[in-house]
Amino acid sequence: MTSTATSPVDPGTIPPHVLRRVIETALEEDAPWGDVTSETLIPAAATATATLGAREAGVLSGGPVVVAVMHAVDPTIAVSLQCADGAAFSAGDVLATVTGPARSVLRAERVALNLVQRLSGIATVTARYVDAVSGTDARIVDTRKTTPGLRALERYAVRCGGGHNHRTSLSDAVLAKDNHLAVLLASGIGIGDAIRAARERLGHTVHLEVEVDRIDQVEPVVAAGVDTIMLDNFTPADLVTGVGIVAGRALVEASGGVSLETVAAIAATGVDVISVGALTHSARALDLGLDMSVAVGVAAPSGVAAAAL
Repeated sequence: MTSTATSPVDPGTIPPHVLRRVIETALEEDAPWGDVTSETLIPAAATATATLGAREAGVLSGGPVVVAVMHAVDPTIAVSLQCADGAAFSAGDVLATVTGPARSVLRAERVALNLVQRLSGIATVTARYVDAVSGTDARIVDTRKTTPGLRALERYAVRCGGGHNHRTSLSDAVLAKDNHLAVLLASGIGIGDAIRAARERLGHTVHLEVEVDRIDQVEPVVAAGVDTIMLDNFTPADLVTGVGIVAGRALVEASGGVSLETVAAIAATGVDVISVGALTHSARALDLGLDMSVAVGVAAPSGVAAAAL
């Protein structure tokens, strides 16, 4: 596997055990008892070359996933990546070339495409948000609004687009949101007291964040000793006020109502972090295709040669 493109970001990697689990589940779902069509129509000796091509411009995420899917089906399949994850590409670009037994490539192609299209869609929309806040100190981060079972892959795609990750799971940090505060209020517990009590119980490495939705909540929460305060659905003017009240005592995260049309104005208020659920819950799959041809010397059934899968 080789790559000739230079990535503008280093997205890191997807945990191998997570990637294996996703691929195994997807392949079992797609061909639980084999690929009846290919095993019936395609000669066992047929080999094929397929090109992963871009039908629209975007940012790639999932090249190594394509490799992993192909090798999970058949380790003899050779994959050459012409574009690195995190790199921008244009419509018509060839992103990867796949060569191997035709039956194996046909069995792997849909799972590989589904994943690389999904991840590249996330990377592409993330890059647009990152570009929109360039020149500010705000960082774009994802949320837990991910596809069940695909969080690690989708968070990787956000990094490919130049974004950053919020907490991975409920186990990673304390983040008290509106429902937590409602339960505390109903129990007669003040938020300031709850934060101070949490600080006493938590280890020194555990991050503590609290969400507020009113200006009058900012000072009591910050004074109680949070690491990050989330200002939820604040107007740009109120965000400026909130940032002024915090005055560097905690990180300030803006959330709610964030879109490509509003994100630049939000970033200009001086917040440190902007969380955007749309990076994962609303990103559409990018239009990529795998076009395949049967190797010379092997007869192809009518309609198979050079067909788009």
